[in-house]
Amino acid sequence: MIRVALVDDQAMVRVGLRMILESEDDIEVVAEATSGSEAAGIVAAHAPDVVLMDVRMPGMDGLTATRHVLASHPDARIVILTTFDDDEYVYEALRAGASGFLLKSVDGDALVSAVRVVAAGEALLAPEVTRRVIEQFARASAAATPPEPTAAAVGDLSDREVEVLRLMARGLSNQEIAAELYVSSTTVKTHVSHILTKLGVRDRVQAVVEAYDSGIVVPRP
Repeated sequence: MIRVALVDDQAMVRVGLRMILESEDDIEVVAEATSGSEAAGIVAAHAPDVVLMDVRMPGMDGLTATRHVLASHPDARIVILTTFDDDEYVYEALRAGASGFLLKSVDGDALVSAVRVVAAGEALLAPEVTRRVIEQFARASAAATPPEPTAAAVGDLSDREVEVLRLMARGLSNQEIAAELYVSSTTVKTHVSHILTKLGVRDRVQAVVEAYDSGIVVPRP
């Protein structure tokens, strides 16, 4: 069973989410919270596989709550929910450590699919969306203070791993990277796994954020 926690200040939203999710045989809603300040507590008490987190709540918002949850439970996987299709929210959610981002207008099938994807350890955002969002805000940040790659930021990446990371930042899938480098998909998967481990990040989206933040990848003009 995939264990899900809901964090949203609107009772009707939580009811709707619960009804959709619990109509599936493999998903169980194990906890609910009405504010961001309650989120870390329910994660500690119920150890959900996935947390669905509203981004705009009175008091502590979803982005701040995400940071608090991940500070004490770094393995938690959080999907940000919002009614606003705003690139800045997507970027800040990724920076906070979220594993995904969904509009509340998403249909039931897409919601269920998102929960399963994140529970399986994958990042939720489509590569082209990830690249657009991260490049947009990384470009603005770089204009103010251009980052300098450092050994600490690069970690212990080999030249090939840096090459794979740069292709990941372009939004390429493992299969596309394999074609680009004339290697097997299995080899690429191994490189990606090593990259995540060496950078200390949970998924490829977080790896791309780290790549831009550290200057390993430079935004296109």
